[in-house]
Amino acid sequence: MSGHTTAQCASTSDEQETVLQNKYMKEAEVYVNKLSRQLGRRPLCCVTTFGCQMNARDSEKLLGILTRIGYVSTESEEEADFVIYNTCTVRDNANQRVYGRLGFLNSLKRKKPHLKIALCGCMMQEHSVIEKIRRSYRFVDLIFGTHNIFKFAQLLVAMFENQEMIIDIWQETDQIVEDLPVSRKYPYKSGINIMFGCNNFCSYCIVPYVRGRERSRDPKEIIREIEHLVADGVVEVMLLGQNVNSYGKNLEEPITFAQLLREVEQIEGLQRIRFMTSHPKDLSDELIEVMRQSTKICRHLHLPVQAGSDRILKAMNRRYTKDQYLALVDKIKTAMPDIAITTDIIVGFPGETLADVEETIDVVRRVQYDNAFTFIYSKRTGTPAAAMDNQVPEEVVREGFDKLLKVVQDTARERAARLQGQVMEALVEEVNEQDASLLTGRLSNNMLVHFPAGNIRIGQLVQVSLDTCHGFYYTGHVIEA
Repeated sequence: MSGHTTAQCASTSDEQETVLQNKYMKEAEVYVNKLSRQLGRRPLCCVTTFGCQMNARDSEKLLGILTRIGYVSTESEEEADFVIYNTCTVRDNANQRVYGRLGFLNSLKRKKPHLKIALCGCMMQEHSVIEKIRRSYRFVDLIFGTHNIFKFAQLLVAMFENQEMIIDIWQETDQIVEDLPVSRKYPYKSGINIMFGCNNFCSYCIVPYVRGRERSRDPKEIIREIEHLVADGVVEVMLLGQNVNSYGKNLEEPITFAQLLREVEQIEGLQRIRFMTSHPKDLSDELIEVMRQSTKICRHLHLPVQAGSDRILKAMNRRYTKDQYLALVDKIKTAMPDIAITTDIIVGFPGETLADVEETIDVVRRVQYDNAFTFIYSKRTGTPAAAMDNQVPEEVVREGFDKLLKVVQDTARERAARLQGQVMEALVEEVNEQDASLLTGRLSNNMLVHFPAGNIRIGQLVQVSLDTCHGFYYTGHVIEA
């Protein structure tokens, strides 16, 4: 079962596909029940996620199906009877981590021959990866990619019925299959896919090749899903897409992302709305105005700049200049002076000089980011940048990266310190990992605050005094109503 194409899978309507996959879930359940009798207990599954929020949401879908057919979730690979790696391929070290972990799973499978192993996600869309796994990791039972995750139940049945490795990779699809099970990691917040794929083709990025072209979900389906989540206790949603600002352009009845946000805001009981990621070239005045007026959209915008040099931005195919980006930030901050802006920055793109890095540092100083995720350029085979012959020497990359990182950290600390002593609303997310007497909450600006637990419940929205700034987080106390 290998190399399916769009033409082969488009014959089934999305509604028919939902019915078909529910049928396969019943078939898979028979196999899982049989395994339960052999083990004398319910079998355990472990889904490990590499990469972005989109992958995290996909893992919740996989776990939803596994739970429906009779598996019980565990975080321990050693205990599990079925291990799934939902992979990322944005940077090479993500691939290497997966290969390293597969060696461990091989030894585990020798001890437990009934152990099933599945690989899915972006890394599996690369032909060279599939060939390497075929050759060197023959113990893997199931491999599928990003486009046919809705077929998971059907693939599970094929896995149970066959001894050989099952490989099912599609190069693209236009299908969006609704109403399949989801097992959420958090009861009080949830990611929501509003679109899939990307049309931007930044020269360093492999995402359009592994996630396909942009496909937007029907706004009615998005609203319906959020309404169900709110009825189930969710107070915060994050709308997910590779570029949410281009949402709705390919729908039969086009709708803008700003219009979708207006509709989401009307949902009764929903307290907070987040979204990512925003491409600067598509961020509209309409979106800024909707954010400005909103009482639910969080005061946080992730706006990747990637570089500050016009020459490098052009080579990256980002389709904006340094001045255009800075003008956009000024417009956003004028409309919302309290907004927190975070970004992504790549250092070491082919041809980049230390003078180019200085241009990026200038952007950091002028924008005053609340945080920036800084990455060393990772060469991804198949992207235009990987074929460029002016790759930057490692020592030059490291020098520029270290200098940029210091400015980013100093700026972020200064930005955080300005809020010390203020009272802000926090969504209580979890018991503090270091101190069980404390809870951890997330502010609208996406920063964390730790405070004494008292009688507060996880999932509650509380007013917290930000007593002490510790650089990148606060400690404080709850202000009782």
